[in-house]
Amino acid sequence: MADTATTTSAAAASPANASTDAPPFQLGKPRFQQTSFYGRFRHFLDIIDPRTLFVTEKRLREAVQLLEDYKHGTLRPGVTNEQLWSAQKIKQAILHPDTNEKIFMPFRMSGYIPFGTPIVVGLLLPNQTLASTVFWQWLNQSHNACVNYANRNATKPSPASKFIQGYLGAVISAVSIAVGLNVLVQKANKFTPATRLLVQRFVPFPAVALERSPWDAAAHIQASANICNVVLMRYGELEEGIDVLDADGNLVGSSKIAARHALLETALTRVVLPMPILVLPPIVMSMLEKTALLQARPRLLLPVQSLVCLAAFGLALPLAISLFPQMSEIETSQLEPEIARATSSRTVVYNKGL
Repeated sequence: MADTATTTSAAAASPANASTDAPPFQLGKPRFQQTSFYGRFRHFLDIIDPRTLFVTEKRLREAVQLLEDYKHGTLRPGVTNEQLWSAQKIKQAILHPDTNEKIFMPFRMSGYIPFGTPIVVGLLLPNQTLASTVFWQWLNQSHNACVNYANRNATKPSPASKFIQGYLGAVISAVSIAVGLNVLVQKANKFTPATRLLVQRFVPFPAVALERSPWDAAAHIQASANICNVVLMRYGELEEGIDVLDADGNLVGSSKIAARHALLETALTRVVLPMPILVLPPIVMSMLEKTALLQARPRLLLPVQSLVCLAAFGLALPLAISLFPQMSEIETSQLEPEIARATSSRTVVYNKGL
């Protein structure tokens, strides 16, 4: 009954028609179809839009209030679909979907590129010492850990102690992996052919990547460290399970199997995330380094590399997180028997997290 009343009141408060290409507004639904990769890509471009970092507290309150007015059928005359979609974009970019609490700016998906790019540039600085490698890896994995935690599925309360345990485990293990593989890759050129073959078989992800490019090595190393990070930071979801909802948004139950799917999907996005940074910058920089400008002014190499990193990072993030919809769907037959018995729906949805 409550859902029907909400739908009726929202319909009564339908926005004014305007000469715009904006589709009819749907509260809580993405503006773009989530069944296609392109639709998800356009949706996540809104979520990671860095302009939302500059939204004031007043503008956020106005956006939330506009959506509340729509929900309760008290929308003022003249409000357009575009205004409602814009308000929902602001809310989704700043507030967590499960808790409705503000996500700290550096840990929002819209802040991932602006705050993460300087760290990526630091990771790729040449001639690093062990101390500088450890520092940049610690900073990178600390940022990743906080982003993973801030954008987790938060349908179950999590004590601060679990965050601290997850953070320490994630950062220590991820930094150990990254530094260890860095050292291994750097020493690969000194190995005998037989030892190098052994490394390629048992450690395929670095695979003596430094011989080809330091970017290649860094991307493989970051992929393995990122998986470790996201699993440890969100391990509590595997223990407690996450909420699954039916098509009407009603809570069906808590599922550990859905939590495993959510974690797997998120981990896969972290594998894909470094790939554009692996492929694009070496190609672009190899061409730019041959230009007369950079040959005459080698001091410009780092700023240019930073801009190339920023562009690659800006492409990588929406591509990676668009692999799966944030609200993922799963058949009840794949979940726990008690979940299947609790609903007549063939499928349920869950917040995968980002």
